[in-house]
Amino acid sequence: MHAGSSDFTFSSSAALDTAPALPQPLRLSFTGSGSEYFRIWIVNVLLTVVTFGIYSAWAKVRTLQYFYRNTRLDGASFDYHGKASAILKGRAIVFGLALAFQLASNVSPFLALAMLVALLAVFPLLLVRSLRFRMANSSYRGLRFAFTGGDAGAYKVFVLWPLAAVFTLGLLGPLAHQRFKQYQHRNTRFGTAPFGFAAGAGEFYGVYLRAFGVVLATAVAGIVLSFVLGAVVAPGAKGLAAAVILGFAIAGFYLGLLAVSPYLMARLQNVVWSHTTLAPHAFRSQVGAGRMIFIFVTNLIAIALTLGLYLPFARVRAARYRVESVTMLAASPLDSFVAGEVQQVGALGDAAVDWYDIDIAL
Repeated sequence: MHAGSSDFTFSSSAALDTAPALPQPLRLSFTGSGSEYFRIWIVNVLLTVVTFGIYSAWAKVRTLQYFYRNTRLDGASFDYHGKASAILKGRAIVFGLALAFQLASNVSPFLALAMLVALLAVFPLLLVRSLRFRMANSSYRGLRFAFTGGDAGAYKVFVLWPLAAVFTLGLLGPLAHQRFKQYQHRNTRFGTAPFGFAAGAGEFYGVYLRAFGVVLATAVAGIVLSFVLGAVVAPGAKGLAAAVILGFAIAGFYLGLLAVSPYLMARLQNVVWSHTTLAPHAFRSQVGAGRMIFIFVTNLIAIALTLGLYLPFARVRAARYRVESVTMLAASPLDSFVAGEVQQVGALGDAAVDWYDIDIAL
């Protein structure tokens, strides 16, 4: 009997040892402040104006470095290594293409059509190289990210699916968005570890339909309120009542449009990151739509009252909330995972994806 008890105890301990460990939640944090970023922002604005826009490439690098380096996970921060010259080169290419299209439009509509086709042929290639540049110049704990998406997939997500959305009057818009995020996340890796993406088109359609419901609900609320006020304020003045009804209906519609942007931002972030994985690790995003709308509206009011000077504070405020709403569900200690990826990258000797020295400011 004693021996049987010992066997049972040993078996129980072995079972506990082999049981999978629960994921460890690691919440992202943002340590930047509005006052710090204001100093960077005001210098960027002044130098961009003085140099007629040329300094904007350097301004973008400084901005990205500030936000990357103040985003932390498990005690370590991210970093950005891009060069301003690459961004300037990318913008020069886009400017040249836009100028060529404008000149072609002035010469002949057929030439403009031919130029448009050429732009559709070239632009996906530039977008892919921009994604490769951004990922190759992003790092965490010294280990670089990479984007491995091919050109064929780029034509699908940047040309075919958007055109399908246009020709179906937006009905395929959510599907086009889902295909883009799927292409982006499934072709991104950290070191040699691949990201995964499991969100289907149904989740995206749900978000967009609810956003449409937000616009519709605010418009209907405006109409109902306007009818009530019209009946109370001017029951005998039909013209005035009609004007009140129309005014509140329009106001309700525009309030809905104002709310739909932060609503979509919140819901789409939750869908995308709650269905994203990194090797064995998962993510969870819990952005509150109501809170996001409140931040968006109050930021707009503050920016208007300060004639734009609150803009850097608004950006930091929104970024902090969105970043700190994301949690990484680590299946194993993150330091050992990163160390393992560093060793794997060193062993392969070919960690750097084939990226190009160009960024068109995605």
